Amino acid sequence: MSFFVIKLRHIIIALLIAAAVPVVWFSLTRTASVFMVNGREVPIYSVERDDNKIALTFDCAWGDEDIDAILTTLDKYEVKATFFVLGTWVEKYPDAILKIKEHGHEIGNHSYNHADYTKMGTESIINDLDKCDAAIEKVIGEKPYLMRAPSGGYNDTVVRAADKSGRTYIQWSVDGIDYGDAQPQAIYDRSVTNTEAGDIILLHTGTQSTANVLPKILEALECKYEFATVSELIYSDNYKIDNTGRQFQK
Repeated sequence: MSFFVIKLRHIIIALLIAAAVPVVWFSLTRTASVFMVNGREVPIYSVERDDNKIALTFDCAWGDEDIDAILTTLDKYEVKATFFVLGTWVEKYPDAILKIKEHGHEIGNHSYNHADYTKMGTESIINDLDKCDAAIEKVIGEKPYLMRAPSGGYNDTVVRAADKSGRTYIQWSVDGIDYGDAQPQAIYDRSVTNTEAGDIILLHTGTQSTANVLPKILEALECKYEFATVSELIYSDNYKIDNTGRQFQK
């Protein structure tokens, strides 16, 4: 009887190990943009790096009146940024996205019209992203693979939709909160004070102060960090993500 019990226990252990191996292997080799952490899907907020790279991103959802000033400043400081654009913004300001592309910056998908993805199903989200992609491709001749949900709002459905459609979901770890009546000094403080290597900074176009304070932000950050596009900052494969959304190379 004891032999049977021991043998049965070994069989059970072997079965548990066999069941766990595919899960472990999957987590080690997965190259998608989201990971299940503590029961929730998590996109990329920041990146653990051995160098001092950071990424500057802009969400384009409002006007285009400050695009020229922002691009001029980025050129002056030799910074390449990533612009997440709405499809409706692209349709309204095709010349603006062409300028962004011509200045060598990266373009990402920010939805078609800023709908609340957390209230939508998987296929509806993918269709909306596809519609934004189509608007972008019509103007610049190529589709982005990076995406950022409207207002950064996500749940498991949203990040799985990004994953299913082959897109990489990018959040941010530093928020300049530069919209509305935000004051230049406050935008500067939020964008610079807590920034560390591997961070992804969020700013916006079409605001009253961002273009004016941008030179000061870049001057402060370029002393310590190297600017990169999001694609240059993140790892495309063989990585893991912790519960804060920080991506690590394995």
